[in-house]
Amino acid sequence: MTFDIAMTGFVALYIFMLAGFAGWVIIGNVPAILHTPLMSGSNFVHGIVVVGGLFALFNASTPLEQGVGFFAVLLGAGNAAGGYAVTDRMLAMFKTSDAKPAHPHGHGHGRVHHLKKV
Repeated sequence: MTFDIAMTGFVALYIFMLAGFAGWVIIGNVPAILHTPLMSGSNFVHGIVVVGGLFALFNASTPLEQGVGFFAVLLGAGNAAGGYAVTDRMLAMFKTSDAKPAHPHGHGHGRVHHLKKV
């Protein structure tokens, strides 16, 4: 007994709509203050998109499939790179711009050596 599952266009559309709705519900319940860290932390998902696009590209047999695979890799890689750039900018907001020297007199080293008078 074998099970053959065919992915028709209707089934693919249904899965896409279900995934979109589930994502909308999940993200909609996240507090607004956590949206940016959550989205910047999920850049690995775009890596999965790139792997899926490479899989589609390597298994393509027609020019249309090759084009879809190429654009999947292109858009996934661009999205991943943009996500990491946004994460870098977000982390830069938490750095202080006026860095004070570790030594109060500005010598640049953190330890002060005092000589005791005898």
